[in-house]
This record gives sequence, structure tokens and C-alpha cells, in this order.
Amino acid sequence: MCGRFVITSPPEALRQFFGYFEQPNFPPRFNVAPTQPIPVVISHEGRHFRLMRWGFWPAWVKDPRKFTLLINARAETVKEKPAFKNAIRRRRCLIPADGYYEWQSTESGKRPYFIQRRDGAPLGFAGVAETWIGPNGEEVDTVAIVTAPASADLAALHSRVPVAISPRDFEFWLDCRSDEADSVTPLMRGPEVGEFVWHEISSRVNHVANDDAQLILPITDEQREAERPKPKKASARKTASADFDEGQGSLF
Repeated sequence: MCGRFVITSPPEALRQFFGYFEQPNFPPRFNVAPTQPIPVVISHEGRHFRLMRWGFWPAWVKDPRKFTLLINARAETVKEKPAFKNAIRRRRCLIPADGYYEWQSTESGKRPYFIQRRDGAPLGFAGVAETWIGPNGEEVDTVAIVTAPASADLAALHSRVPVAISPRDFEFWLDCRSDEADSVTPLMRGPEVGEFVWHEISSRVNHVANDDAQLILPITDEQREAERPKPKKASARKTASADFDEGQGSLF
């Protein structure tokens, strides 16, 4: 899946990489989260930069407050799911990023990792977009990131990964004039083994309010020790009952 990502490349570098017309100026983001506005590249008489809400609202949704938060669309079902089947045919887009976060399940809890291309190049996540129109005529542009099964190496962290479109396929992915999605199905796959690298980071990333360059740095031994789960202290009542535990101590 993809639930957090980063955008650290300078705006002009991303503009050249994706080839959009606008010249937006935005700060680096180290903890982009669902429901926030995110940069999106679309194609309509050339490529363009837009800001869209990360959290997809199908056009038929009456009350978004009662609708499930859709931040990802599965590549295997995106062409059939009612929420996405029109968007994958008509409103494909790219989401600029420089890496993303994933949480690996361990015996002591989930640990976060930062993942990026081995060569450090920016990423163009495959996205599907929809403009939701409210009862009073208000419009909200929304988007979801397409995910696919992870490659054998990345599967050690999580079973799914965001689909990253190769720059050579940007135009093909964005071109929706044929009003079909079968031709782009081969693009909706995970990276090749060895294409991405990753390292463990501090659990500070768990808090959306933290948004700084320290988040993507490898975790230090001191941080790891400080973040290690602490044994729970026994209550006074359990301590009293330990007298009957034959010296084995209280249970945590």
C-alpha cells in the first residue's frame, strides 16, 4: 500500500522531470498524509500541475463524510471497481514523489522504513482522479494512488507497493483519449527486484505533525533504544499476588 510519502526535489527539478507547463513553488514535504492536498500531473492539451485531495471521492458519492477513505486503488481490480472504473479509463494521472514510507510488522510492533529508488531519481506514482461535485455546486479534485503486489525483496516490508510509472511511459499512461484501460494494464506493476532501496527510520514519522528532513534519516542506535517498547509496570494488586509466584516475578 502507500499511506505516506515525501516530496523533496526542488519545484523546478520536478517541473522538468514531469514536463508540466505551470511553475509552482512549494516547500519540501517529508510526511505527506491522506486528506492533504498533493501535487498531481494531468494531461489536457499538454501536461499540467494541479493540487488534489489525497482521498478519492467517486462522482456518485452523496455525502463524503460517510464515505470510506480511499487512498489506494488495487491494480488487479481498478478496472472493475465501481469507484475507479471510470477514472482509470478517463482520468489517469501522475503523483510526483521522491520516496515513501512503509511499516514492517515485527514481534515488538510495527517499524517504519523509508523507501526510494536506488538511483535517487524522482517517482511518478500512478494515480486515478475524480472531480466530486457537491449539492451546492462545489468542486473537489480527488485522487488515489494505484498499488500492486510487491516484488520479492520489497515484500519483506509489505505485500503491496505503489505503482511507479517509468518516465518513458508518462505520456502513454496520461493519454486517456482512447477511453479504455486495457492498454495500460502492463504498466500497473511493482518495481523490479533491486530497483528500490530502503532503511529503517525513527517512529517520529508516525505523527503527521512531524514534517522535517530528520524523518528520512536512518535510525541511530540511541533512537532505536529510546523507541524500544518498555515493559509495563505491574499494578500494586498484581505485585501483591506475586508472593504466590514462587519467585518467578509478575506477569507483564
